[in-house]
Amino acid sequence: MKTAIIQHAIQWGQPAANLQELSKLMNQQQGSDLFVLSETFATGFMTEGALADGNTILDWMRHEAHRQEAAIAGSVAFRDDKGLARNRLFFVRPDGTYDYYDKHHLFSMAGEADTYVAGQQRVVVTWRGVRLLLQVCYDLRFPVFSRNHGDYDAILYVANWPKSRREVWQTLLKARALENQCYVVGVNCVGCTSGVDYSGDSVILDAYGRTIASCPADSQATAVAELDMEKLNLFRQKFPVLSDAD
Repeated sequence: MKTAIIQHAIQWGQPAANLQELSKLMNQQQGSDLFVLSETFATGFMTEGALADGNTILDWMRHEAHRQEAAIAGSVAFRDDKGLARNRLFFVRPDGTYDYYDKHHLFSMAGEADTYVAGQQRVVVTWRGVRLLLQVCYDLRFPVFSRNHGDYDAILYVANWPKSRREVWQTLLKARALENQCYVVGVNCVGCTSGVDYSGDSVILDAYGRTIASCPADSQATAVAELDMEKLNLFRQKFPVLSDAD
């Protein structure tokens, strides 16, 4: 499955401008099966008023998925049907149908838990023969929640991960790939928003923890790699560590 990562310089609180720019960036990787965007890609993290644009952003995702004939994943500040605020990772298909995962581990040190309600369910979606676990940013620090029970082939991590902790991002992404014997797709934003610097360091790793695609740090960019299920299954058969897991 051809997977494109979109490392975007988010314009804080400017959804229309962000969506226009993201459409251009996705055009650089036309023919991909899946586009992965960052956390709160259209508004920036914890922006005032971001929740008001949730349905508009979802409509854009559905339009772009149809236009690209591909799935699109990325998180949106969203109010659910009960009016509760969620940091919601949407997985949208070309026919307009979608699944979603509500971020479970809210970043309390930045006040995220004061704004959003945590999700309680792990979510795995299947797209073009690949099973994908959906995760958001701070979830990366909690390996038990993302442990592979033989139910997925790749993890998608979408993030607004600060540059000051970039080594943690890089190390934990590799750890999740190795311990879960899976592909890992990590997409972070770049630039400076609300006084916080983001370096991107977006990457696709294989089950050996090797980089198979990456975006240069501190630059808006795209990259693409193939998630090869035949290679993954052969590795799992040759070295079946998941069968010995706790």
